[in-house]
Amino acid sequence: MPTIALPLTGACRCGRVKIRATKPAFMTAACHCTGCQKMASSAFSLTAMFPADGFEVTEGETVIGGMHGDFLHHNFCAHCMTWMFTRLEGRDFVNVRPTMFDDNGWFRPFIETCTDEGLGFGAIGAVHSFGMFPPAEAFPAMLGEFAAWSARE
Repeated sequence: MPTIALPLTGACRCGRVKIRATKPAFMTAACHCTGCQKMASSAFSLTAMFPADGFEVTEGETVIGGMHGDFLHHNFCAHCMTWMFTRLEGRDFVNVRPTMFDDNGWFRPFIETCTDEGLGFGAIGAVHSFGMFPPAEAFPAMLGEFAAWSARE
């Protein structure tokens, strides 16, 4: 994975909502669940997980779309309705759609999740592949592996 040149800046499709990441992503992924398929209008969604204190909306307002639950908060531009990022209640990270950044050439999915729900042609060749979401206890080791992988790619 090429080095991330921080800060990363970006915007939604119409440019009314602007974002910035000042800390590097600590994990990258593709999710093949049917919910992500529907929200992304694709075979999967892409995400880069950033520390919450290293990500901000610098201009514009987002609205909640997709799932309107207590745990997941999918943030969309209020004007063009681009799905930009997701906050998970009680977690200290933000799942950002890497295609929102002006420079996204650094992005490569390290894990892919929910492949049991995936479309047959959607294989992406991530380092780790999971039929569903990986168990929570797998993340500490994967975070260390991701750090080493992203440093040498």
